[in-house]
Amino acid sequence: MVRGKTEMRRIENTASRQVTFSKRRNGLLKKAYELSVLCDAEVAAIVFSTSGKLYQFSSTSLERTIDRYKMYTGNGSTDKEVEKNVQHWRTEATDIAKKIETLESHTRKLLGEGLEGCSLGELLSLEAQIGRSLQNIRGAKQSMLEEQIAQLKDKVRVLQEENIKLRQENHNHADAEAKLQVTASRDADPIHNTNMAVETDLIIGRPGTREAKEDIVHVNVHRLEQ
Repeated sequence: MVRGKTEMRRIENTASRQVTFSKRRNGLLKKAYELSVLCDAEVAAIVFSTSGKLYQFSSTSLERTIDRYKMYTGNGSTDKEVEKNVQHWRTEATDIAKKIETLESHTRKLLGEGLEGCSLGELLSLEAQIGRSLQNIRGAKQSMLEEQIAQLKDKVRVLQEENIKLRQENHNHADAEAKLQVTASRDADPIHNTNMAVETDLIIGRPGTREAKEDIVHVNVHRLEQ
């Protein structure tokens, strides 16, 4: 069956166009690989899809092949272009040096140096800038001092609370020691620990007789309180 000749024009159907792109892209990269192997040629192929996706093949290094292409087509870096680049960077360096010199001169003037050649307008402008700088510095200083004062107040409050707590603990400890001393002193005193009852019998008359009269005197020694 003979294949029909494909008409060289854009495929309108999106799906068909994507299928054709994939097939022919793979075929192109395969042919490039075969050419580099069979003929020992330096081959590079770059393909971008309609969505911007990159497909590439290189038998060596793509960057090396592109540089080689530029050299052969005359689009590589020539001495003239190198000189142009050097001149550009020299100009840039000169401009930067002038800007640095201007900034250094302005800084010296802000410090009160080199004011001899300044006009009245320049001096007034410098004075206004210094005034604004002082205002900003004082504001920053005030904020820093307020923050430090707040931190010190917090520290003082914490120390006072700890001091009150320590005093309370010390007071409780002293009360406990006093109670222990009172208890120990009471335990060591025999008068407080003994309840004695002494009974004394006084007999009048001859013992063993009915006529004997007994007078019994009971002496109780009670506990004395201090």
